[in-house]
Amino acid sequence: MADDLSLFTRFAQMLGAPEPALKLLSSLLIGYPLLLLHRYTLYRRSPTLQHLFFVVCGLSIGIFNNGYGIIHSMICVVAGWLLLAVMGGTAASVIIANVFQMGYLIIGYYMSSSDSYDIKWTMPHCVLALRLIAITWDMYDGHKDKLEVSKDQALTALHRCPTLLEVAGQTYFPASYMVGPQFPMRRYLDFIHGRLFPEPLPNTVVVGLQRGCLGLFFVALYQGASLWLKEEYLVSLQFQDMSFLSKCLYVGLWGKITLYKYNACWLITEGICILSGLSFNGKEAGKDRWNACENIRVARFEKACRFSHMIESFNVNTNVWVAKYVYKRMKFLNNRDMSALSALMFLALWHGLHSGYYSCFFLEFLINIFEKDVERLTSRYPAFLAHMNSPLMKPLRFVLMKIYVLVLFGYCLAPFVLLQTYRWWAFFKTMYFVGHIFFGGWMLYRPLVVMALNAVYG
Repeated sequence: MADDLSLFTRFAQMLGAPEPALKLLSSLLIGYPLLLLHRYTLYRRSPTLQHLFFVVCGLSIGIFNNGYGIIHSMICVVAGWLLLAVMGGTAASVIIANVFQMGYLIIGYYMSSSDSYDIKWTMPHCVLALRLIAITWDMYDGHKDKLEVSKDQALTALHRCPTLLEVAGQTYFPASYMVGPQFPMRRYLDFIHGRLFPEPLPNTVVVGLQRGCLGLFFVALYQGASLWLKEEYLVSLQFQDMSFLSKCLYVGLWGKITLYKYNACWLITEGICILSGLSFNGKEAGKDRWNACENIRVARFEKACRFSHMIESFNVNTNVWVAKYVYKRMKFLNNRDMSALSALMFLALWHGLHSGYYSCFFLEFLINIFEKDVERLTSRYPAFLAHMNSPLMKPLRFVLMKIYVLVLFGYCLAPFVLLQTYRWWAFFKTMYFVGHIFFGGWMLYRPLVVMALNAVYG
C-alpha cells in the first residue's frame, strides 16, 4: 500500500513529522513568495485586485489544509459582514457577533473534538472568530460619542461598514489566516491603500527573511528536542518512578521546548508581515519599527524570570486582543481580579472544550495574584530589594527565578497539552500538586513571609 501514499505523505514520513504539521509549515512558508509577488506587482495599486489576490491565496491555503472545511470560514465571513451591514455600530450587533462567532467555534470543537490536539479546520477558525468579533467592536466604537471612546479604541474604530471583499481580504490574508497574528481592520485598510507609511516603500525583505529564518531555527530545535521530550512521558510509569528533582527538570525542559513550536509559527508569519510592510509601527530614534504584528518577543521570552514576563512575551497580539475586547470591557464588574478571571476563562473557551485548558488558565489566574501580591509586599521593604539587587545576590536571584519559571511554567502548561482530566490529574498527582500548593497556598504561608521580612528588614 506504500505506493498509494502521496508524495507529500512520504516526505512527512521521511522527516518523522505528522503530515498535517508539515502541511501547516508549508502553508506558512508559501506566504513569503506570495507577499513578495504582491509587494512588487500589486502594492499601492487597485485595492480590489489586492483584496481578490489575498482571498484567492488564503482560500487555496485553507483548502490545501482542510479541504471542504473551508466552507465554515466562508459561512462566518458572510454572516459577520451581513451583521455589520444590517446592524453595524449597535450594541446588539456586538452581542450577536460574540454569540454567533464563538458559538459556531464551540460547536465546531464539539463536533470535531478528539483525545488530542488536532490540526483541523477549527485551528484557523479560532483566529477568524476573534477577527470578526473585533470588526464588530471597532464599528461599535466608531459610532459612539467621541468623548466615550478611549485612546486605544480610537486607533481601531471604524466609521463605515467594510465591504464584504474587504472583510474577506483581511480574513484570508495569507500571512495570518492559519495561525494569526491578529491585526485590526484599520491597519489592513491603511496597508491596502498605501497609507501605512510614506513613500518610498522601505526595504523590509531582509528584515522579514531574518525573522523567518529564526522561526525555522525554532522548528529545527523543537523537532530535534521533541524526540526525547514527549508529552506521553508525563503520564508514563517511567516518569512516576523518577525522583522528584528529575521530574522537575524534565517538566521544565519539556515545557520550554513545547512552546518553541508556537514560537516558530509566529516568527515565520511575523516575517511575512514584515516583508509585506503590514508590520510597520512608526519610527523610534529615526529607525523604522516592524513590531506591529509581533506575536513572540524572543529576547523577553528567553530572559523571563517571572510568569508575567512569559505572558507579556508570548502570543502577544492575542493577549492584546483579549485585553482590549474582553478585560477592559468588563469594567462594570468593578473588580480587576474578576475581569482578569473572565478574560482567562474566555481564552480557555476560545481554545476548546477540553478541561485541560480551564485548568491551565485557572493556574495562570492564581499565578497573577501571587506575583502581584509578592511585588506589593516586597515593595514595602526597600532594604530587602536593595539586598536582592546587590552584586552578590543578583546572579543567585536570577538563577533561582529562572528555575522557578522553568519548572512551574512546565507544570502549568501540562494540562493545556494533556487535555483530558484523567491525564492531567494523574500528572499533578505524580508531581504531588506542587504548583497548586505553591500558588494556591500562598495566603496560608504569606503571614510567615511577612514575619520573616519584618524580623530582618522591618
